[in-house]
Amino acid sequence: MNFWDQRYSQPDFAYGKKPNEYLKSKLANLTPGRILFPAEGEGRNAVYAAKLGWEVFAFDSSIEGKKKAERLALTNKVSIDYRVNSLEEVDYPTDYFDAIAFSYTHFPEAKRRIYHQKLSSYLKNEGLLILECFSKKHINYQKENPNAGGPKEVSMLFDLEEVKEDFKGFEFFEACETETELSEGLYHVGKASVVRLFGKKKAIS
Repeated sequence: MNFWDQRYSQPDFAYGKKPNEYLKSKLANLTPGRILFPAEGEGRNAVYAAKLGWEVFAFDSSIEGKKKAERLALTNKVSIDYRVNSLEEVDYPTDYFDAIAFSYTHFPEAKRRIYHQKLSSYLKNEGLLILECFSKKHINYQKENPNAGGPKEVSMLFDLEEVKEDFKGFEFFEACETETELSEGLYHVGKASVVRLFGKKKAIS
């Protein structure tokens, strides 16, 4: 059993059932459309978006994550299209989604840009990007509080300018590194240093 299957097979929801607060704040002002959640885990964000009226697509490498996400969707009387796929295997139509949301989706540094560019190709022109992930400074918060969560390798944490370059075809309404207080289930608890991006994919003329 891989790391994520083991984590998600536990009775409790590892990161809780409530959506990420940054995602919640952005969705509050958007007209629902078609949205993609990469590496969605147990489905808390996908189910929340579906309750707002979004047509929700999600994927993760963990079958245990999918099982929990589908149970959560059933409990909330919504449906989500959830696939079990790796980043290499996943395939959606280009220019298909109105929004894509990354919540603590961390990839190996050598492949991060490739994955980000692949996933952004699925977004329509003028489609929206919502991203909150741990910054490289977060390694210091982990030392003070192991429950803060996130990858233990600095290379998998995010540098603001580097991740902006990953999405260089975007116009950013917000792009910052900031401190936040997390209260997400068992594994995201306490102060954290995060990178946030909110922007739209520029139309190619």
